[in-house]
Amino acid sequence: MNKSELIEQIAKRSGLPLSGSRKALDALLETVGEVLASGDRVQLVGFGTFKVTERQAREGRNPQTGAVIQIPATKTPSFSAGAELKKTVNK
Repeated sequence: MNKSELIEQIAKRSGLPLSGSRKALDALLETVGEVLASGDRVQLVGFGTFKVTERQAREGRNPQTGAVIQIPATKTPSFSAGAELKKTVNK
């Protein structure tokens, strides 16, 4: 399912017009991104938790030359599914 299909499903299930559903989804995605960028997490009980994890700096290898390269430390978003979502998926 892509973003357009998701917006259509939100509109269908909520009774909102497509434009309202698009605005709601965009606002949700923007808010989650801003909260994660600030270092906090977003917990939706039953659905899951979005949080930021930190990856340590490490050494890697260039696959073409075999040369050792330094990979810098980074922050990356992660998602942990909640119990209700896991139950729904495993039906």
